[in-house]
Amino acid sequence: MFKGRHFDRSLILLCVRWYLAYGLSLRNLEEMMAERGIAIDHATVHRWVIRYSAVLLQRFNPQKRSVGLKWHMDETYIKVRGAWMYLYRAIDSTGDTVEFWFSERRDLAAAKRFLTNALKRHGRPERIVIDGSQTNREAIVSCHKTNRLQDRSRRRLTPIRVRQSLYLSNRIEQDHRAIKRRVRPMLGFKSRDSVRIVLGGIEMVHMMRKQQARFAFNPHPSLAEQFDILAA
Repeated sequence: MFKGRHFDRSLILLCVRWYLAYGLSLRNLEEMMAERGIAIDHATVHRWVIRYSAVLLQRFNPQKRSVGLKWHMDETYIKVRGAWMYLYRAIDSTGDTVEFWFSERRDLAAAKRFLTNALKRHGRPERIVIDGSQTNREAIVSCHKTNRLQDRSRRRLTPIRVRQSLYLSNRIEQDHRAIKRRVRPMLGFKSRDSVRIVLGGIEMVHMMRKQQARFAFNPHPSLAEQFDILAA
């Protein structure tokens, strides 16, 4: 994973973790390393973030605990090159992250793509809570019909219950804030190619803080320890 790198593994993981977890810019990290006598260009840190965020998330996903059967689904805004785009997200009734998906559009196709990924990875929930979005309701109904057509067990699939409630959607609105707090200091992403990777890394850190990995119990490992486990 770190073969051929000029800098030490621990230093690379430190910079990647600090960038994903805290409100630091790439130039902040360049200055902080310089104070420690380590000369690292901010562009190098950015390359590390892009390279290792994707690898660490890929290793994290198989270690993720099962989620509950009651989900809350919503989307939030992310600015990329001056334009607003969308991050679809879902959490379960305990607040654990179910799934996330970045989309340049907010439409039925994007909602269906997000739900298809979530259903494939986590199975069918009993209920999904949404706000007043008719598009998200249509996506849930459509995904249920697709599941029913693809199911070969000949058993009758119970429809996914949909509850539309602005009050109940506050749970996921609160969860959005942890992601928005980290994204805000970045002042908007400059590249559509990297936004998915960086958001994936930020979501991974958010799940680590929720102790969603199966290895994150008794005792609860720190973020640094969880990064070391994934990078081992």
